[in-house]
Amino acid sequence: MKKTLSLDKEELQILEDFERGEFKRIPDFRVEKKALEDSARNALQKDKRINIRISSRDLERIQMRAARAGMPYQTYISSTLHKLVAGRLVEEG
Repeated sequence: MKKTLSLDKEELQILEDFERGEFKRIPDFRVEKKALEDSARNALQKDKRINIRISSRDLERIQMRAARAGMPYQTYISSTLHKLVAGRLVEEG
């Protein structure tokens, strides 16, 4: 007897993204994971607070990228800004 999966909205989105081929293998996963962990750890050492206004479309894209990276979107933003000021992220344009 075939068992039917019951997926929530987020799980369905992940499955659809996978089936479209949007997930790519990370060549050196351990190195990338360590770099992300270090960035997240550094980003978590917070001593200042800021408030910014961004478009809802940009926020949705940031939240999607954060979900793919497996972290909360505020942590993802902080980590990305840290990489930018540390010279490990190249500005576009």
